Amino acid sequence: MDVIESLPLFPLSDVVLLPEVSVPLYIFEPRYRQMTREALDGERLIGMVTVRPDSLDQMAGAPPIFAVGCLGRIAHASERPDGTFQILLLGERRFRILAEHPREGERLYRTARVELLRDPESTTSSADDALDRSRAALLELVGQLVDRTPGGDRERIVAGFEDLEPARLVNALTRSIGFLPIERQQLLEADSIESRFEIMIDLLRFRLAESGLGGSGSAPLPN
Repeated sequence: MDVIESLPLFPLSDVVLLPEVSVPLYIFEPRYRQMTREALDGERLIGMVTVRPDSLDQMAGAPPIFAVGCLGRIAHASERPDGTFQILLLGERRFRILAEHPREGERLYRTARVELLRDPESTTSSADDALDRSRAALLELVGQLVDRTPGGDRERIVAGFEDLEPARLVNALTRSIGFLPIERQQLLEADSIESRFEIMIDLLRFRLAESGLGGSGSAPLPN
Protein backbone atom coordinates (compact mmCIF):
# COMPACT_ATOMS: atom_id res chain seq x y z
CA MET A 1 0.00 0.00 0.00
CA ASP A 2 1.43 3.39 -1.04
CA VAL A 3 0.90 5.77 1.86
CA ILE A 4 1.72 9.41 2.51
CA GLU A 5 1.88 9.87 6.27
CA SER A 6 1.05 13.58 6.33
CA LEU A 7 -0.47 15.30 3.30
CA PRO A 8 -1.74 18.91 3.41
CA LEU A 9 -5.44 19.06 2.51
CA PHE A 10 -7.00 21.85 0.47
CA PRO A 11 -10.82 21.56 0.61
CA LEU A 12 -12.81 23.42 -2.04
CA SER A 13 -16.46 23.33 -3.01
CA ASP A 14 -16.18 24.05 -6.73
CA VAL A 15 -12.86 22.49 -7.87
CA VAL A 16 -12.27 18.76 -8.37
CA LEU A 17 -8.73 17.95 -9.47
CA LEU A 18 -8.10 14.84 -11.58
CA PRO A 19 -4.87 13.05 -12.52
CA GLU A 20 -3.00 14.64 -15.44
CA VAL A 21 -5.22 17.71 -15.29
CA SER A 22 -3.88 21.10 -14.21
CA VAL A 23 -5.82 23.83 -12.44
CA PRO A 24 -4.81 27.43 -11.64
CA LEU A 25 -5.57 28.50 -8.07
CA TYR A 26 -5.52 31.81 -6.23
CA ILE A 27 -4.42 31.27 -2.61
CA PHE A 28 -5.51 34.04 -0.26
CA GLU A 29 -6.68 32.63 3.08
CA PRO A 30 -3.93 32.73 5.76
CA ARG A 31 -4.16 28.98 6.45
CA TYR A 32 -3.69 28.10 2.79
CA ARG A 33 -0.97 30.68 2.30
CA GLN A 34 0.86 28.90 5.13
CA MET A 35 0.13 25.54 3.50
CA THR A 36 1.48 26.74 0.14
CA ARG A 37 4.68 28.13 1.63
CA GLU A 38 5.38 24.92 3.51
CA ALA A 39 4.56 22.78 0.45
CA LEU A 40 6.98 24.86 -1.64
CA ASP A 41 9.67 24.35 1.01
CA GLY A 42 9.06 20.58 0.87
CA GLU A 43 7.87 18.21 -1.85
CA ARG A 44 5.40 20.70 -3.41
CA LEU A 45 2.46 18.31 -2.82
CA ILE A 46 -1.10 19.24 -1.85
CA GLY A 47 -4.15 17.01 -1.49
CA MET A 48 -7.16 18.51 -3.25
CA VAL A 49 -10.45 17.37 -1.70
CA THR A 50 -14.06 18.35 -2.27
CA VAL A 51 -16.39 19.67 0.41
CA ARG A 52 -19.67 17.80 0.69
CA PRO A 53 -22.49 19.84 -0.91
CA ASP A 54 -24.58 19.91 2.28
CA SER A 55 -21.70 21.49 4.23
CA LEU A 56 -20.91 24.59 2.16
CA ASP A 57 -21.97 26.86 5.02
CA GLN A 58 -19.02 25.50 7.02
CA MET A 59 -16.31 26.51 4.54
CA ALA A 60 -14.73 28.97 6.99
CA GLY A 61 -14.09 26.13 9.45
CA ALA A 62 -13.38 22.45 8.83
CA PRO A 63 -16.27 21.22 6.68
CA PRO A 64 -16.87 17.50 6.05
CA ILE A 65 -15.12 16.36 2.89
CA PHE A 66 -15.24 13.40 0.53
CA ALA A 67 -12.74 10.67 1.41
CA VAL A 68 -11.32 10.41 -2.13
CA GLY A 69 -9.24 13.28 -3.47
CA CYS A 70 -6.39 13.92 -5.88
CA LEU A 71 -2.73 14.46 -5.12
CA GLY A 72 -1.52 17.65 -6.78
CA ARG A 73 2.01 18.89 -7.38
CA ILE A 74 2.69 22.63 -7.52
CA ALA A 75 4.10 23.06 -11.02
CA HIS A 76 4.40 26.85 -10.77
CA ALA A 77 3.95 29.37 -7.98
CA SER A 78 4.10 33.13 -7.84
CA GLU A 79 3.88 35.01 -4.54
CA ARG A 80 2.42 38.50 -4.63
CA PRO A 81 3.59 41.42 -2.46
CA ASP A 82 0.52 40.98 -0.23
CA GLY A 83 1.47 37.36 0.54
CA THR A 84 -1.14 35.72 -1.66
CA PHE A 85 -0.17 33.16 -4.30
CA GLN A 86 -1.04 32.23 -7.84
CA ILE A 87 -0.23 28.56 -8.33
CA LEU A 88 -0.65 25.96 -11.04
CA LEU A 89 -1.47 22.57 -9.57
CA LEU A 90 -0.99 19.39 -11.64
CA GLY A 91 -3.01 16.32 -10.66
CA GLU A 92 -0.94 13.16 -10.16
CA ARG A 93 -2.69 10.34 -8.26
CA ARG A 94 -6.03 9.66 -6.66
CA PHE A 95 -5.94 9.03 -2.92
CA ARG A 96 -8.19 7.94 -0.07
CA ILE A 97 -8.03 9.58 3.34
CA LEU A 98 -7.23 7.04 6.04
CA ALA A 99 -7.21 9.43 8.99
CA GLU A 100 -7.00 13.16 9.61
CA HIS A 101 -4.37 14.44 12.01
CA PRO A 102 -5.27 16.76 14.88
CA ARG A 103 -3.90 20.26 14.41
CA GLU A 104 -0.71 20.85 16.33
CA GLY A 105 1.52 23.80 17.05
CA GLU A 106 1.11 26.72 14.69
CA ARG A 107 -0.26 24.73 11.75
CA LEU A 108 -3.49 26.32 10.49
CA TYR A 109 -4.45 23.86 7.76
CA ARG A 110 -5.70 20.26 7.76
CA THR A 111 -3.46 17.25 7.10
CA ALA A 112 -4.18 13.56 6.74
CA ARG A 113 -2.64 10.12 6.31
CA VAL A 114 -3.65 8.98 2.84
CA GLU A 115 -3.45 5.88 0.67
CA LEU A 116 -2.55 6.43 -2.99
CA LEU A 117 -4.91 4.60 -5.35
CA ARG A 118 -4.24 2.79 -8.63
CA ASP A 119 -6.68 1.76 -11.33
CA PRO A 120 -6.69 -2.01 -11.89
CA GLU A 121 -5.32 -3.07 -15.26
CA SER A 122 -7.40 -5.04 -17.74
CA THR A 123 -6.26 -8.67 -17.87
CA THR A 124 -8.60 -10.32 -20.40
CA SER A 125 -9.39 -9.79 -24.07
CA SER A 126 -13.12 -9.67 -23.30
CA ALA A 127 -12.52 -6.82 -20.86
CA ASP A 128 -10.48 -5.00 -23.50
CA ASP A 129 -13.28 -5.48 -26.04
CA ALA A 130 -15.85 -4.11 -23.58
CA LEU A 131 -13.63 -1.11 -22.93
CA ASP A 132 -13.30 -0.48 -26.68
CA ARG A 133 -17.09 -0.56 -27.06
CA SER A 134 -17.52 1.86 -24.16
CA ARG A 135 -14.89 4.14 -25.65
CA ALA A 136 -16.67 4.18 -29.02
CA ALA A 137 -20.02 4.88 -27.35
CA LEU A 138 -18.49 7.69 -25.32
CA LEU A 139 -16.91 9.38 -28.35
CA GLU A 140 -20.21 9.12 -30.23
CA LEU A 141 -21.97 10.91 -27.36
CA VAL A 142 -19.25 13.57 -27.35
CA GLY A 143 -19.89 14.07 -31.07
CA GLN A 144 -23.61 14.46 -30.44
CA LEU A 145 -22.88 16.98 -27.70
CA VAL A 146 -20.67 18.99 -30.07
CA ASP A 147 -23.45 18.92 -32.69
CA ARG A 148 -25.70 20.70 -30.17
CA THR A 149 -23.06 23.29 -29.33
CA PRO A 150 -23.25 26.49 -31.43
CA GLY A 151 -20.25 26.63 -33.74
CA GLY A 152 -19.07 23.17 -32.73
CA ASP A 153 -16.77 21.33 -35.14
CA ARG A 154 -17.56 17.66 -34.46
CA GLU A 155 -14.88 16.12 -36.66
CA ARG A 156 -12.05 18.26 -35.34
CA ILE A 157 -13.01 18.09 -31.68
CA VAL A 158 -13.68 14.35 -31.59
CA ALA A 159 -10.42 13.73 -33.48
CA GLY A 160 -8.59 15.53 -30.66
CA PHE A 161 -9.75 12.86 -28.21
CA GLU A 162 -9.56 9.73 -30.37
CA ASP A 163 -5.87 8.96 -29.90
CA LEU A 164 -5.87 9.29 -26.10
CA GLU A 165 -5.49 6.12 -24.08
CA PRO A 166 -8.53 5.35 -21.84
CA ALA A 167 -7.46 6.99 -18.57
CA ARG A 168 -6.30 10.17 -20.31
CA LEU A 169 -9.46 10.25 -22.42
CA VAL A 170 -11.71 10.27 -19.36
CA ASN A 171 -9.59 12.87 -17.58
CA ALA A 172 -9.47 15.12 -20.67
CA LEU A 173 -13.22 14.92 -21.17
CA THR A 174 -13.87 15.59 -17.49
CA ARG A 175 -11.76 18.73 -17.79
CA SER A 176 -13.34 19.83 -21.09
CA ILE A 177 -17.03 19.31 -20.37
CA GLY A 178 -18.88 21.49 -17.89
CA PHE A 179 -19.70 18.81 -15.35
CA LEU A 180 -20.89 19.85 -11.90
CA PRO A 181 -18.42 19.36 -9.01
CA ILE A 182 -20.48 16.47 -7.61
CA GLU A 183 -20.39 14.79 -11.04
CA ARG A 184 -16.63 15.23 -11.27
CA GLN A 185 -16.36 13.76 -7.79
CA GLN A 186 -18.28 10.69 -8.99
CA LEU A 187 -15.75 10.23 -11.77
CA LEU A 188 -12.82 10.72 -9.39
CA GLU A 189 -14.17 8.11 -6.97
CA ALA A 190 -14.79 5.43 -9.62
CA ASP A 191 -12.39 2.58 -8.92
CA SER A 192 -11.69 1.55 -12.52
CA ILE A 193 -11.51 3.02 -16.01
CA GLU A 194 -14.48 0.85 -17.01
CA SER A 195 -16.70 2.27 -14.28
CA ARG A 196 -15.50 5.80 -15.11
CA PHE A 197 -16.55 5.26 -18.73
CA GLU A 198 -19.97 4.01 -17.60
CA ILE A 199 -20.53 7.01 -15.34
CA MET A 200 -19.49 9.47 -18.05
CA ILE A 201 -21.72 7.79 -20.62
CA ASP A 202 -24.68 8.12 -18.24
CA LEU A 203 -23.83 11.78 -17.54
CA LEU A 204 -23.59 12.61 -21.25
CA ARG A 205 -26.84 10.81 -22.05
CA PHE A 206 -28.53 12.84 -19.34
CA ARG A 207 -27.08 16.09 -20.71
CA LEU A 208 -28.21 15.24 -24.22
CA ALA A 209 -31.71 14.39 -23.01
CA GLU A 210 -31.79 17.61 -21.00
CA SER A 211 -30.73 19.73 -23.97
CA GLY A 212 -33.31 17.97 -26.13
CA LEU A 213 -35.99 19.10 -23.72
CA GLY A 214 -34.79 22.69 -23.91
CA GLY A 215 -32.49 22.58 -20.91
CA SER A 216 -29.21 24.42 -20.78
CA GLY A 217 -27.12 21.24 -21.13
CA SER A 218 -23.41 21.24 -20.46
CA ALA A 219 -20.86 23.93 -21.11
CA PRO A 220 -19.40 23.85 -24.63
CA LEU A 221 -16.41 21.73 -25.45
CA PRO A 222 -13.24 23.68 -26.29
CA ASN A 223 -12.92 25.01 -29.83
